[in-house]
Amino acid sequence: MFNYHKAFSRNIGWVTQEEQEILRKARVAVAGAGGVGSLHMLTLARMGIGALNISDFDQYDIHNFNRQFGAFMSTLDRDKCQVMDEMVKDINPEMQVNSFPTGINESNVDDFLKDVDLYIDSLDFFALAARKLVFKRCYELGIPVVTAAPLGLGCALLCFMPGQMTYEEYFRFEDKKTEEEQLIQFLIGLSPAMLQRSYLVDDSTVDFQAQKGPSTVMAVNLCAGMAESYALKILLRRGPVVSAPYGIHFDAYRNKMVKTWRPMGNRGLMAKIMFKIAKRIALNPK
Repeated sequence: MFNYHKAFSRNIGWVTQEEQEILRKARVAVAGAGGVGSLHMLTLARMGIGALNISDFDQYDIHNFNRQFGAFMSTLDRDKCQVMDEMVKDINPEMQVNSFPTGINESNVDDFLKDVDLYIDSLDFFALAARKLVFKRCYELGIPVVTAAPLGLGCALLCFMPGQMTYEEYFRFEDKKTEEEQLIQFLIGLSPAMLQRSYLVDDSTVDFQAQKGPSTVMAVNLCAGMAESYALKILLRRGPVVSAPYGIHFDAYRNKMVKTWRPMGNRGLMAKIMFKIAKRIALNPK
């Protein structure tokens, strides 16, 4: 028989019994059940989070095996949402899961964010329209947002808190006309320090036209650790939270951690220089 208190008893000490009950009553939304998304969901389940809203319209394929925690031979061609629903409930059978297997759009974004205490972004990097939609609605509803990007062998984390700098003030998507330019805005906003750039051994694997790029499971693991640490602090309202225009980039390959600062978001001089460099590399691969 499942027993919630026994299942998550080893959390106690780092959290109190009363705080564990707060986590049990919390609802977190996670859009995207791929690399970082699948591990976000499993990590939240092992934290004892009581309810999840999850979304993904895709199915598992063999090219997901290097980083996606729901990807197995036994789950090939199965819906990611269905697999992750089963996996989190295998950890906590009491968990309430609202699944959105068609993805997030204008018609269901409010249902996806209903009664949500925190949103953790794990949409595919290239899913720009859905990301802007969810970020905007989170800000309007006063829902904190955490996004952790797997970059190389590291993680770049950003947090957007209610009443503080908005996602648009930071990324400045609307300053650019084309989707490709907006994606570059997203990249340089996620990773102002660009710690991963020096050890990318094959530039041709980053293909904006084909909407694909390389990834590692090490980065995914770091993203889950950092994002869910922030989830704990935000949900329990304790511990310092670094929020935009500040961010944190930790790179395990380079043994470096940088606290980034973009007071003007992507409208600052350094961001404009980075944009020109990144655009040349992204749109003219070797």
